[in-house]
Amino acid sequence: MFIKQKDMTLHISENRKISEVQEDFNRLYPFLKIDFYRSNVGSTGFPERKHLQNSITIQAAGLIKNGNFEISDSMTVGQLEDIFITEFGLSVQASRKSGILWLETTMTDKWTLKQQNDHGKELSEPVIYSNIQKGRTGL
Repeated sequence: MFIKQKDMTLHISENRKISEVQEDFNRLYPFLKIDFYRSNVGSTGFPERKHLQNSITIQAAGLIKNGNFEISDSMTVGQLEDIFITEFGLSVQASRKSGILWLETTMTDKWTLKQQNDHGKELSEPVIYSNIQKGRTGL
């Protein structure tokens, strides 16, 4: 059986809002999200990340150049995050849905976007117990 790989071109430009880029990405991967950050050196001398509101423009988030890039199921989360920072100067962090929570994918950045999204779907769908399990004591 052949399963068609999902592909999309993500358009990154100064006049787009963060929310628009997030919505485009989320249409393809509904159990994943990307958050935008600004990295600074904090008062302690260590790097600090500041979460950016999705109502600001990509330019205000630190965009260094406009462009497009192809996203596919076989791309890893690490590759996605690397493209955002190296090509566009934008710091992003992907998260995967897990029930009602969103978990950063830092430990699974080598997983593909498809693997991450599929796992998020599995973790977020309600558990259905079989009749045998329902009949057990304590369930």
